[in-house]
Amino acid sequence: MLPARFAPLLFSLILSGLMSFIVTGVATWKALGIGAGFMQAWMQAWSVSWPIAFAVAFTAAPLVRRLVAKLVKKPADG
Repeated sequence: MLPARFAPLLFSLILSGLMSFIVTGVATWKALGIGAGFMQAWMQAWSVSWPIAFAVAFTAAPLVRRLVAKLVKKPADG
């Protein structure tokens, strides 16, 4: 198990990996269709997009948390 201080980093890594995997898969499918070379093209696209998605997710997370906090009602005490 990792120390709790790594939670934001791990969250960004897993979420960006999953999201970029799905999005590049759909985009590759729409561009090429399912056929010869699909998996290779998908994995190439994913290997480029995941590091970018991770950097964006990790750096944008604090801003997004603040924005979400402003957009939702605070729970009533009681």
